[in-house]
Amino acid sequence: MTTTDDLYRGPVKRSIQIAGHLTSVSLEPLFWDLLKAAAEARALPLNALVAQIDVERIAADDPPNLASAIRLWLVRDLVDYVSPPAGGRGG
Repeated sequence: MTTTDDLYRGPVKRSIQIAGHLTSVSLEPLFWDLLKAAAEARALPLNALVAQIDVERIAADDPPNLASAIRLWLVRDLVDYVSPPAGGRGG
């Protein structure tokens, strides 16, 4: 997981293949760690989870950029984990 030194580091750019093409995504190390953990929890490759997030993003009325969509998705995922809807998972 992210160390205290990494917590306030700036974004790290990585290439991810989505729908057959490479795209660059810049996220802070904490978000990369959370994204990797979310993909592992779902038994998905990182690219597959990002592709799912991208589909949700594109369907929005006013879609944010991909990096913002990933951050927002991760926050929602954490909120759902901490306060799950009835019958959901929880921590």
